[in-house]
Amino acid sequence: MSNTPAPLASFANALLDPGGPVPGGIIAALEPDIKTRFDVYRNNVFASLIDALRDSFPVIEKLLGKTYFRALAREFIITSPPESPVLLEYGAGFAGFIETFPPLQDMVWLADIARLEMAWLDAYHAADAKPLGTESFAKITPGKIPRIRLALHPSAQLVRSIWPILTIWKTNQDGAKPCEVDLDQGAEDVLALRPQREVELHGLAPGSGAFIEALMQNEPLESAHQAAIAQSDNFDLAANLAHFISSGTFIQVS
Repeated sequence: MSNTPAPLASFANALLDPGGPVPGGIIAALEPDIKTRFDVYRNNVFASLIDALRDSFPVIEKLLGKTYFRALAREFIITSPPESPVLLEYGAGFAGFIETFPPLQDMVWLADIARLEMAWLDAYHAADAKPLGTESFAKITPGKIPRIRLALHPSAQLVRSIWPILTIWKTNQDGAKPCEVDLDQGAEDVLALRPQREVELHGLAPGSGAFIEALMQNEPLESAHQAAIAQSDNFDLAANLAHFISSGTFIQVS
């Protein structure tokens, strides 16, 4: 809000300060009505922002319950007000807030669920692009394969976690059969992708997360392969490439 004119900044700050005074310049037909009317407007702003967060993080709301989620969202709004008028962009820091929120320290896995939901949202709103087919790879001579670089689809979002986040996410979707998730069942890396109309969440095999992460950093295929092997001796390069190509993960090879 550094570029916001002082009167507007004062007004905006007052809206997100539940216990604060009414900013200067506000008038009403009856003087005693000023605070009451401003509080109504203030509450409406909070309600809109809470609803925006609820739409972006439905699994977090389901896990915490509606009442607790609204209280949590309110605390987040006070400490991290929107920096853009586009509400679809709001919530990027929600996972970090959850991670450091003292009452939730026993739910250490919850922040990664929020990261996964944000990845889904980012994938959904990403630019469209045509994925590469197998024919683009058939033209590459064997000697060049280790040095190629693969550009990922604009929607590709990687979430790496030591917790079974995709399993938790799936069991909390509408219509899913309720079941208890064993938090000790192992780490789950997830690739969010929207090659066509729908966002797909791909649970990655051991080593695949390191492989995709290296490609995202513009590392050549050989380096990405080594990063994957360092994490898992069982990493199968051919099988992973086949899976990612069929999933529409890549849009350019160079």
